[in-house]
Amino acid sequence: MDFLRPATWAEALALKAEHPGARPIAGGTDVMVELNFDRSRPPALLDLTAIRELATWERDGDRIRIGAGLPYARIIDELGGALPGLAIASRTVGSPQIRNRGTVGGNLGSASPAGDAHPPLLASDASVEVESVRGSRVLPVVAFFLRPKVSALEPDELIRAVRVPRADGPQQFAKIGTRNAMVIAVCSFAVALRPSERRVGTGIGSAAPTPLRARDAEGFLAAELDWDGAGPLDDGVARRFGELVAAAANPIDDVRGTAGYRRHALSVMARRTLGWTWAEYRKGAAECA
Repeated sequence: MDFLRPATWAEALALKAEHPGARPIAGGTDVMVELNFDRSRPPALLDLTAIRELATWERDGDRIRIGAGLPYARIIDELGGALPGLAIASRTVGSPQIRNRGTVGGNLGSASPAGDAHPPLLASDASVEVESVRGSRVLPVVAFFLRPKVSALEPDELIRAVRVPRADGPQQFAKIGTRNAMVIAVCSFAVALRPSERRVGTGIGSAAPTPLRARDAEGFLAAELDWDGAGPLDDGVARRFGELVAAAANPIDDVRGTAGYRRHALSVMARRTLGWTWAEYRKGAAECA
């Protein structure tokens, strides 16, 4: 196996074009596990850790542009206010050591249905910036996942950044696992309220071949919430929202949980996260009154 270590982004793109089978590596929290267990053996590793621009973030209008190499720990420390849903999800990733090394770019690159960053990115209408020597393009994150562990990346493309709209309302994330820490999600869910647009975003993880949104649940809830009056959340609305989220999933039975358990857990998590976000929204409305 060859080991390639470019010093610049341009050099990385050139090497990826020359070695399309090379596996990009930054934090290595997924790649090294696969190598250690001999689950994959790529012809080359493309180490991107020397490219400093990938480990930065910047404001781009009403969006935050996150470099593909920015670790979870910095998202938690530096972007909790602008991107609360992603920051909450980042706190649930592995151990402190994993959060110091793992990246959202790597999470996207693995395209796992259980990726913790995927639901909040879906709920926020994020997009993925990819590039090759042929040029760059921006993909909506909802179109990035094609099937389990397969993304829309072309063989010569690399993820350069993720563009996430700044939150203009409360966001939440929750996941169920076989223990409280350092565990792959049995299922996960994210919700984002968008008061300025009177819209709701959702993201479901580990309950379908790819991460996905609960479109029917989003439309239902956006029409039912008392955006102007910020009145109490109706129990029937919360219950129906949970049912629609569960109905959007397409889970399987596996060693981590049954399909029926996943649907039930999603319904519960949807109601709980909605309750938390709506309580936060009402508090903000009361403070502004």
